[in-house]
Amino acid sequence: MNTRSSTHTGRFLNQQLSRRNVLQMGGGVMGGLGLSQLLEAQSRSGKANDSHSNPAVIFIWLPGGPPHMETYDMKPNAPVEYRGEFRPIQTNVSGIEVCELLPFHSKIADKFTLIRSCHHEFADHGGGHKRFLTGRKPKTPTGFVNDAPMVGSIAAKFHAEKASTTDLENYVVLGNGRVNNVDTFSFGSAYLGSETHPFRISADPNADQFRIQNLALTGGLFEERLNDRIGLMRGMDSLRKKIENQDLGRSIDRFNDRALGMITSKAARTAFDLSQENDSLRDRYGRHEWGQRALLSRRLVEAGVPWVTVVMENPYVSGIRMPLYGTYNWDSHAVNCHLFKDSVIRLPLYDQVITALIEDLYDRGLDRRVLLVVTGEFGRTPRLNSQTGTQTKISQPGRDHWPRAMSLLVSGGGMQTGQVVGATNEKGEEPRQRPLTPNDLWASVYQHLGVNPEKSYLDRSGRPMPILPFGKAIKELAPVS
Repeated sequence: MNTRSSTHTGRFLNQQLSRRNVLQMGGGVMGGLGLSQLLEAQSRSGKANDSHSNPAVIFIWLPGGPPHMETYDMKPNAPVEYRGEFRPIQTNVSGIEVCELLPFHSKIADKFTLIRSCHHEFADHGGGHKRFLTGRKPKTPTGFVNDAPMVGSIAAKFHAEKASTTDLENYVVLGNGRVNNVDTFSFGSAYLGSETHPFRISADPNADQFRIQNLALTGGLFEERLNDRIGLMRGMDSLRKKIENQDLGRSIDRFNDRALGMITSKAARTAFDLSQENDSLRDRYGRHEWGQRALLSRRLVEAGVPWVTVVMENPYVSGIRMPLYGTYNWDSHAVNCHLFKDSVIRLPLYDQVITALIEDLYDRGLDRRVLLVVTGEFGRTPRLNSQTGTQTKISQPGRDHWPRAMSLLVSGGGMQTGQVVGATNEKGEEPRQRPLTPNDLWASVYQHLGVNPEKSYLDRSGRPMPILPFGKAIKELAPVS
């Protein structure tokens, strides 16, 4: 448990801070010690970038399923009804190609690894989310409510058991308002309990007055309106006084305890303050929700958060208008979008954000401590199909769900990079070399975090459930000594 916040246990009002009354944390008014100073102090203590004592994961989730044949596994020699409109370009690593809409990727392929042979059997979004994110075959092939914990909750449980002394949360999710419900993307913790749910932040970090409006404390805390709205520090001071002057004589829910430590923490206020970053770096990430959330994820892991999930769903935000042929997520059915026209806008934004994050991690010496994983729940059908678009009312090309083949990107973690793991057949239909499952990926992620995948937790019926029922760490991703 968070040592700092646990000292407050049993000293809260038996009231609740409702979602409509939550403390608003503003990026523009965050004061205190600068992140660079915090990191300098950590460095002097020998803990800043120690990959063994402080490993972290940034998990970029692309819900809907990105098209592997328009991104990382192009098939220029396949029949026209398979290969699509775009062409591959060579990267700075001989033999590795990516889509022509990913020129930034092509310049830094030596800093990431592409996995082209991941696959599973669940073609529905709900089943695909649950299968990929839990490392288990779900009991039902549809629906988004987990019957097993999402991997982020496993990591949160592991770090809670380590009795970390950081004031920061150990599991944070950044995304639009849809992340506020843990079941929207199958982020639920199932039998691990709500104390391992992610700390969810849905505010737009690109907004001039960035405020974290969903720092709600659940399950029996405050029920009052914070009347003093003049500034963050006065709000924090008011909350601290209430904490310090009341004694319930009883303990509170662990999630509330951790959340309270988060919102009263100087380190947290500093980590969320994007104004401390150079304008040039913010521009490099992109002045939109995707870009600034990615930058925020780097600040959070750098400040000590061990797991940050960033949901990159809708690119048409922060002033980017959605055309009729576009769609809000990666679900590129022909009825939803014109696959190629949508990609012309979506993929350059994605290219900018992902490569900025990779370069930033390397530039700041975080490439051994932090493991970056970028993926969706499945790929798209290799064979194109055309249907009448719901918005455009005309026939347009798209691809449907396809779990039998998908591509994902990994970087950092001290691993060997500049490589491709696995391959699909000539039409991108299924693995023909090095077939892998999501469990193999998670075995590698757990290895990075120091989590024993054979460790068990009790489910709701009291049965011991191993963290990972099967799967082996991908040897190509082993850390380089």
